[in-house]
Amino acid sequence: MPYDLSERLVIGLASSALFDLAESDRVFREQGEAAYRIYQCDNEDVPLGTGVAFPFIKRLLSLNELSPDNPPIEVMLLSRNDPETGLRVMKSIEHHGLDITRAVFLQGRYPHRFIPALNISLFLSANRQDVDQAILAGHPAGQVLSSGDLDLTDEEELRIAFDFDGVLVTDESETIYQQQGIVAFREYERANARVPSESGLLAPLLRKQAHIQMLEKQREEQTQGGYRPKVRVSIVTARNAPAHERVIHTMRSWGVTVNEAYFLGGIAKEHVLGIIKPHIFFDDQASHLSATSDILPSVHVPFGQLNQQRGAGVLPPGQAGPPDDRQSDSRRG
Repeated sequence: MPYDLSERLVIGLASSALFDLAESDRVFREQGEAAYRIYQCDNEDVPLGTGVAFPFIKRLLSLNELSPDNPPIEVMLLSRNDPETGLRVMKSIEHHGLDITRAVFLQGRYPHRFIPALNISLFLSANRQDVDQAILAGHPAGQVLSSGDLDLTDEEELRIAFDFDGVLVTDESETIYQQQGIVAFREYERANARVPSESGLLAPLLRKQAHIQMLEKQREEQTQGGYRPKVRVSIVTARNAPAHERVIHTMRSWGVTVNEAYFLGGIAKEHVLGIIKPHIFFDDQASHLSATSDILPSVHVPFGQLNQQRGAGVLPPGQAGPPDDRQSDSRRG
């Protein structure tokens, strides 16, 4: 019987999100593809260091203990490496004890084409053009930004934080704010307070995560408190009253209850995020992430009108971009 992905939370990863590829990228940039292939083969048994998404992925995979015979979470590699140069990545996955057994190696081709086929709720990469291509095709994706602060402790709790507009929902309301100002935005949100916002790219991810939290609650009840839920989900948004009410009604319409919500009304998000310390934070505005990426793993979801200019240089599907660095198009993602 085929392995069914439809009911699982599926995460697609480029190796650039999971591991530190700085040295191998430097070889590719400075010496070319032939030298890169030799370097990867020579270092095949040298594990890669951990990357920005590693703490998130490690904790997420630990949740499969909720149902070992039918694991609710699947993480698979979508790599621009070819199978030979990708062998080091797979060996590094094994070295770090990650339960990732499925992989796609594309030798420089864009991975976004496989997102719907593999039922992926989130694709993460440090490669900007791969993420832009996925977003352009309407798929859930985010660019992992460089961060110097990774939680590699043995703490079991998994903290995930989302911006609201442009991430969990579309940028409909954000567009009104940008074009007509704060007064028009507040009037619109007050009038539509009980009308759920249209689902955004990462809404399916949140819904699947809510199912995982339900499984945790069931385990807690079955063990009479012997199991402590690990997942804690927060919304951190620039909205405040009266625009907060629509957020709550939207979550309610999805059957989702988040653990925490911060309606900051323009207060810099890093002040709150620095306290709650999520293992990953998703936002559609690069201006918000320039500060948060210094203190915690941050992901840019380049969706909507605010990001249209950024996507102007996206290449046609299937066309390989120039091998640049780990945040540009390359074969090593």
